[in-house]
Amino acid sequence: MNTNSFALRHIGPRPQDVFSMLETVGVDSMEQLMFETIPDGIRLKKELDLPTPLSEYEFSNHINQLAAKNRLFKTYIGLGYHESITPAVIKRNILENPGWYTAYTPYQAEIAQGRLEALLNYQTMITELTGMELANASLLDESTAAAEAMSLLVGVRDREQKKNNVLKFFVSEEVLPQTIDLLKTRAIPLDIELVIGDHENFEPTQEYFGALLQYPGKSGKVYDYAHFVKQSKEKGIKIAVAADILSLVMLTPPGDLGVDVVVGTTQRFGIPMGYGGPHAAYFATLEAYKRNIPGRIIGVTRDMDNNRALRMALQTREQHIKRDKATSNICTAQVLLAVMAGMYAVYHGPNGLKYIAHQVHQKTATLVDALENLGIYQANETYFDTIQLKVDAEKIKAIAERHELNFYYADAETVAISINETTSLSDLSAIVAVFAEYADKKAEEITEIGEYSILPEALKRTDDILTEKVFNTYHSETDLMRYIKSLERKDLALNHSMIALGSCTMKLNAAAEMLPLSDYRWGNMHPFVPVEQAEGYQLMLKDLENYLTEITGFAGTSLQPNSGAQGEFAGLMTIRAYHQSRGDDHRNICLIPSSAHGTNPASAVMAGMKVVVTKASADGNIDVDDLREKALAHKDNLAALMVTYPSTHGVFESAIQEITQLIHDNGGQVYMDGANMNAQVGLTNPGAIGADVCHLNLHKTFAIPHGGGGPGVGPICVAEQLVPFLPTNPLIPTGGEQAITPISAAPWGSALACLISYGYIKMLGTDGLRKSTEYAILNANYIKERLNGHFDVLYAGERGRAAHEMIIDCRPFKEHGIEVTDIAKRLMDYGFHAPTVSFPVAGTMMIEPTESESKEELDRFCDAFIAIRKEINEVSKDDLSNPLKNAPHTLAMITADEWDLPYSRSKAAFPLDYLHTNKFWPSVRRVDDAYGDRNLICTCAPIEEYMEA
Repeated sequence: MNTNSFALRHIGPRPQDVFSMLETVGVDSMEQLMFETIPDGIRLKKELDLPTPLSEYEFSNHINQLAAKNRLFKTYIGLGYHESITPAVIKRNILENPGWYTAYTPYQAEIAQGRLEALLNYQTMITELTGMELANASLLDESTAAAEAMSLLVGVRDREQKKNNVLKFFVSEEVLPQTIDLLKTRAIPLDIELVIGDHENFEPTQEYFGALLQYPGKSGKVYDYAHFVKQSKEKGIKIAVAADILSLVMLTPPGDLGVDVVVGTTQRFGIPMGYGGPHAAYFATLEAYKRNIPGRIIGVTRDMDNNRALRMALQTREQHIKRDKATSNICTAQVLLAVMAGMYAVYHGPNGLKYIAHQVHQKTATLVDALENLGIYQANETYFDTIQLKVDAEKIKAIAERHELNFYYADAETVAISINETTSLSDLSAIVAVFAEYADKKAEEITEIGEYSILPEALKRTDDILTEKVFNTYHSETDLMRYIKSLERKDLALNHSMIALGSCTMKLNAAAEMLPLSDYRWGNMHPFVPVEQAEGYQLMLKDLENYLTEITGFAGTSLQPNSGAQGEFAGLMTIRAYHQSRGDDHRNICLIPSSAHGTNPASAVMAGMKVVVTKASADGNIDVDDLREKALAHKDNLAALMVTYPSTHGVFESAIQEITQLIHDNGGQVYMDGANMNAQVGLTNPGAIGADVCHLNLHKTFAIPHGGGGPGVGPICVAEQLVPFLPTNPLIPTGGEQAITPISAAPWGSALACLISYGYIKMLGTDGLRKSTEYAILNANYIKERLNGHFDVLYAGERGRAAHEMIIDCRPFKEHGIEVTDIAKRLMDYGFHAPTVSFPVAGTMMIEPTESESKEELDRFCDAFIAIRKEINEVSKDDLSNPLKNAPHTLAMITADEWDLPYSRSKAAFPLDYLHTNKFWPSVRRVDDAYGDRNLICTCAPIEEYMEA
């Protein structure tokens, strides 16, 4: 046995288990199973061309060699990215802890109370610092959050504005350049007219529905926007502000000015820059817009015993339910990063944040004083951490780079410098030395920080911040470590048991893949440094692009989209640009099967397309006749088909090539949703089925962990005709010759997280990737056969096989009074997270085990389902006092003095023997969703505010 083989560690079933698993499935070999699962016409005829796989030790050496090629200058570029200090207690206990990074989105609230509490802390931090009423649980980056703000404001226009089709949106030229360009991307398909100009000379009129300001501005100047806001409001213009989170510790919050939305990034609250991400953006608004806010909101509710509980609130406004009518296509957040940023505020508390902010501000002013002693004066009358110097930028750049310093060169005569939390006295002296050399003068060493305040008196913050107990308690490392652990114990993650979520691929996130994320040589790289300083990153990213291009059978890849839904949007925008390049501007019809994930129609609408839904046949496949009819009916305007393959029903549809050809014959392009790519890699690919573009969920198939609901990375891979349109960036050009404007803020999106997928491919290689797909299919079919006779599987391929997932039908149990939700909650008592509930078919569960789960774990999972099936048989329709209706059972309930239920405590909590040695306790009983939506509380409010008298 080659114990150096990473595939041996990644793939769950042991070699000695495979024969019995194949026997259970009813095949003689793995090859026979693949033949019966995947249509022969789309099987790859040759192996993938990928490098020889590395062992974990070899990969560690390789990634360290790449890291050494990154030249880490001290960087003061700013523009929304600042080096920060990740407290070691947070780095070790959250970032490096699988109890946090392997958890799933908290749809099953009872086993996610720790993460939910951490996100509630985050939301509280954001609402208080921004002065707004409501915040979500994070978005993807500052620029996309600003675009979501624009979308919200156009959606909440008053009746008169909608009647007159008011679509002008003013953007201050002080807004960050990457944000302005991303707004262009999002505005064009929605027919929003962007007007970019000087906000100080803006004349508000009723032609505008909204405006975006930057606070402080990109130049560093702190503007007083009170007059702008007042005048704009008088004309019915709603205001969004992009605000630096650390500056809000010292500055009047935008909410006090009467604005409607505040957005920004929490990166400088202890999150590495990571060459662009991942970082948790924040989004705060008014409660009046609670039904329009994008992303997830954590709210307070109660459980069955009337105890406080947390859950995701107002989910009916999301794309899962509203589909093409959704306010946003957002399907993920940056939960892991939001948790870290929230803990940064918990650890430092209000006084610690004030100290950090004041230090940054006073170091900036100290630098200004030292530069003025050299005769170099800066242009900003007021500032927080960023100054502008009128000098010969080219000469300064040459000197600075010799001293391994990076500044921002706004133009030929302007150098901007942004000071951050890590800047020391010696760093300030090094900056001064550059300008002393430029001025041919002697540099004085800075030995102390002066006492300055260069903020406008009218904008100095005077109210108390973060007064809640959680921000004023855990300030020693011991206390915070224990607080983090107390929350971790309330969350079920992959370090406890399998999370078999259909369409979500919760596989092993190997430690060897994750370790580089902790290395400062990867973490401390600013996304806008000259590319030659990021040689390690450039080599890694280019190789990853090439590997993904090879795996998908396409011609090019963009790593820029930093979520799956963003990848969908990016793919559709490249299709849109392709049609326009051919003079086919009128092509705007997007065909989408009825079974598609809700992000598909939401993304199509965002890309300016009209959605036409196609039917599914009785066996769950795309109804080819209906598709043909609609393709022909719309052939003159057909833009695209969005198709998931294998289907959302877990089937490799044999008609897929006929389907893609039908779209091409009628002038459209085929977008393949990559959610189920885990069933394709090494065996077939989007190119083989005839698709033109796909997005890949690197946080699914390629092993980036879900992190409790994010980070995600959603690159797009495209056929040759779409390569010219891959997205660019205004500061570091990327993409094709006819590149569309940016999809996310950073040139390569969440570059730091790409290290994980790079390692996954590097260590598995061609053979390991193919085997991973084969074992994912084997494990799914093993579960299918073990559950046969207990649960009906809704759909299967022509030879009776599932792909990597299957749907079991729970609707027949209604005759016992049991709903699919009851089964989901009862699974918690067995130590398992429920599979995907009621998608894509109401009243069902979609199960996907992945290749990483062992036969032993699969058997434990199946035993739990079979035991629950027997419990269902014992239940009568009118009997509510049964283990399923009362699930989950908490430790407090089991150990209470009284027990008045007709079944035993043992049956409630320990229905199978394995639970005696590995028991996970839900921390609350079943939550009341409706109560939480009726009484929306989304901050750490006192208990009196949300519990009834």
